[in-house]
Amino acid sequence: MFKIQVVKADSSLTRLFSTANLENFTENGKKIIGIAANYKSLLKVLNRGNPDNPPIFLKPSTSYINEGNKIIIPKGFSVNQEIELGVIIGKKGKKIAVRDAMDFVGGYTVALDMTATDQMAKIKAVGGSWTLAKGFDTACPVSKFIPKEKIPNPHNVNIWCTVNGKEVQKGNTNDLFFKIPELVSYLSKYFTLEPNDLIITGSPPGMSPVTKGDAIEGGIKDVVSIKFEVDEEK
Repeated sequence: MFKIQVVKADSSLTRLFSTANLENFTENGKKIIGIAANYKSLLKVLNRGNPDNPPIFLKPSTSYINEGNKIIIPKGFSVNQEIELGVIIGKKGKKIAVRDAMDFVGGYTVALDMTATDQMAKIKAVGGSWTLAKGFDTACPVSKFIPKEKIPNPHNVNIWCTVNGKEVQKGNTNDLFFKIPELVSYLSKYFTLEPNDLIITGSPPGMSPVTKGDAIEGGIKDVVSIKFEVDEEK
């Protein structure tokens, strides 16, 4: 008689395999969901009241670039940089409760939400979609994958950004109006969140125009840094 032995998977190996998959989030991710004006300090600068729900927009996955590639400004566009903490989804979820939301976070990244401000102005004037202003090719430069354990408290993270060596943005995620569990829960009401999806959580004040030849650097102190050069469409 044959005996069947059941071998229980090692949880540490399972986590390692899951993390390894998430390291390729730019290749495997289907969605980039952005949150607009999500820093309390930025709401004050913009003289806006507190929003009832997170203002959201989408970027296509074709807007991703990794370090070593240049940000390309489309012809005729005026573009700002915006530094953000990105949240990478680790497992599939729908209608996720706030109390469970962090279980669906697989890791993090530092992202630049490149925004064509001139196109935004035109769009807002007619009430149109933000897609062109937010989703052009190279509009989402990102760092490498940051394992979840490297950021034990994502609501106390200092993020920074410089352009040509001059500091333009400096903030802490304790200033987020909608915290990460709230964002994950809210978004999952309407979108099925899947592994490798990215949520960019908003940018502190100080975003500024960039042009051909500029060098954008940013990151999280003692965790990760990024550098991207800016070029323009030929």
